[in-house]
Amino acid sequence: MNPVHTGQLLREMTDLKRLAEFPAPAYKTVQYSSYDRASRLPGGPGWFANCDGFGGEETPNFEAVLTEPGADGIGEYLICDVRGPGAIVRTWTAGMEGEIQLFLDDMATPLYAGPAAGFLLCPYRVLAGVLDPAEQNLLAGALQQQQAAYCAIPFARRCRLTWVGNVREVHFYHVQVRRYAPGAAVRTFDQEDLHTFAAELRDAARILADPDAEYPLVSRKHPLPIAVEVPPGARKDVLELTGPQALELLQLKLAAPDRDRALRQTILNVICDDHPWGQVQAPLGDFFGAGPGVNPFASLPFSAAPDGTMTCRYVMPCKSSLRIVLENRGDQAVSVTGSALPMDYAWRDDASMHFYARWRVDHDLRASSQAPQDMPFLIATGRGRYVGTALMLLNPCRVPSLYGSWWGEGDEKVFVDDDTFPSTFGTGSEDYFNYAWSVPDIFDLAYCGQPRDDGPGNRGFVSNYRWHILDDLPFHSRIAFYMELYPHDAVSGMSLARIGYYYARPGTVDDHVAITDEDVRAPELPPNWQPAADYAMEGALYYQAQELAQPGPRTAIEQGNLWAGGQLLVWHPRAAGEELALRFPVTEDGKYRLHIAFALRQPSGRVTLLLDGRPLVLDRRPDGLDLHVPHRTLARQFGTDVLNLTRGPHTLTIVYTAAAAGVREPSIGIDYLAVQRR
Repeated sequence: MNPVHTGQLLREMTDLKRLAEFPAPAYKTVQYSSYDRASRLPGGPGWFANCDGFGGEETPNFEAVLTEPGADGIGEYLICDVRGPGAIVRTWTAGMEGEIQLFLDDMATPLYAGPAAGFLLCPYRVLAGVLDPAEQNLLAGALQQQQAAYCAIPFARRCRLTWVGNVREVHFYHVQVRRYAPGAAVRTFDQEDLHTFAAELRDAARILADPDAEYPLVSRKHPLPIAVEVPPGARKDVLELTGPQALELLQLKLAAPDRDRALRQTILNVICDDHPWGQVQAPLGDFFGAGPGVNPFASLPFSAAPDGTMTCRYVMPCKSSLRIVLENRGDQAVSVTGSALPMDYAWRDDASMHFYARWRVDHDLRASSQAPQDMPFLIATGRGRYVGTALMLLNPCRVPSLYGSWWGEGDEKVFVDDDTFPSTFGTGSEDYFNYAWSVPDIFDLAYCGQPRDDGPGNRGFVSNYRWHILDDLPFHSRIAFYMELYPHDAVSGMSLARIGYYYARPGTVDDHVAITDEDVRAPELPPNWQPAADYAMEGALYYQAQELAQPGPRTAIEQGNLWAGGQLLVWHPRAAGEELALRFPVTEDGKYRLHIAFALRQPSGRVTLLLDGRPLVLDRRPDGLDLHVPHRTLARQFGTDVLNLTRGPHTLTIVYTAAAAGVREPSIGIDYLAVQRR
């Protein structure tokens, strides 16, 4: 067998077909992270400890203390020391001071010694003195995705990472490593690899940057059309293949009077080789990774287009047969159209695997930082590899700021084979999904994304995905994947749907249970919600925009559960320079911050603001706010720096400056104003 090398690992980054067979040479993927070392006993005291990199932890968040800190507070700490063949396949940080040193095999001097954050955010960028600027630019959005990087660094005998720094400073980190079976042939990374395998690097970056356009399909067969009407309560066969074959591409589009509800209540079943239960059993919309509803995104295995066409590129092999069945659990008729692309596939009894997507949901959860919970995503016994996670959340928290509405302090914990302690132990839900600091940003990348986050803050419906392609998690006998549910505030009425995607050999069993009608009831935001004056908004007084504005012929009220009090003030300016005044009271002289919540959506335009006739800056954006967002409706709160305000009435003026391209009838949605004493 040829040795594993950097070029091969670069090719693996975009090769979804290889996931359908158990890897050879075999490996186990483990994670070294800054998880809180007070978490020692599964389910015991400290199991939900949350000091995972902020600094000042009682026990340093490292494998070992190599050199005790001196008078300057600087010490040396071990991130990992991996003996035997392997490869670094993912790194991540939310921020890390100090210096990292990387030693491979028997190096006396480090391959890299420099800023820790630079290495963790993109190892190739700091190692790549041989890359020209154009190739350096390929990394962002491709091998580097949000706060994580997928820069394969193979090693034949040893990988040792150390950190030199002050443990009282920020030090968040993940380092994922493949540990190959003893005797596996691996060629150790060299900086020249980035020259030698420049073509593989460019190909990987090109495909990862635009999977919809660049993903290389193998099949030369004709797509099989899909068109079916599924009445309420009906179950319809959609497609049947005779094996051995595989589906390389599945594209579906659903139409219904209430499409979002139908996407949750129409169940997709993919049944291979006459198994009594489908290996895939999931709501149609959630299966594609961005529910509820259609939230456009593009990733390597899944995409959703603005017109509602949803694409799956995970390969689905079968030995003798494959059936696609749709089941309508709702009360409205649905129409599903699309196509399936079969491909030739030679089933191997010693290696081939079926594709699974296991969906589950918990409604009406009470989540609290005082009582975190380990939520199961998948528990399976058998042989396979875990390849992805999608999470669809309804978060009805009333705090409209990031600090307060955040739902994801919880860590992922993954037990593989004979683990008695997780071989993957994370530092926060957003860290697992490759971002940081609970940001509500909408983003979609090849391996990770947040296609939906309603807001304000992290309130409303949220969807996150992460695909394990280079960093898949093979298991020989079992896998148990959990993620803590651990919000800032106590929240009642939370709904948490999630999917664990994996491949497995025949004979594997898991904890999947049949989907019920109660499971697929469409969760809804609570009506008439009122923002809470808590956490970062402590002491705030809230005013509905319609209470502060003078009614006029170009203002209207829009109803909806996304908006405070169920109402949004909508202003329809006609020309740049038009103004809308909001008059609000201040009860006493003092220091204040103002917060204003706007609707971000397709017809929205650009605005600037004035306070009592003087320019006002929100979120440190001196050029104003661009409220235009295509394909979505978001609620976002923007705030000022601290202001000196006098007792009495004040006027906040919104100035319309421009429409987005193609918008003929612009509208500005204003939800509420918050006045917060500082």
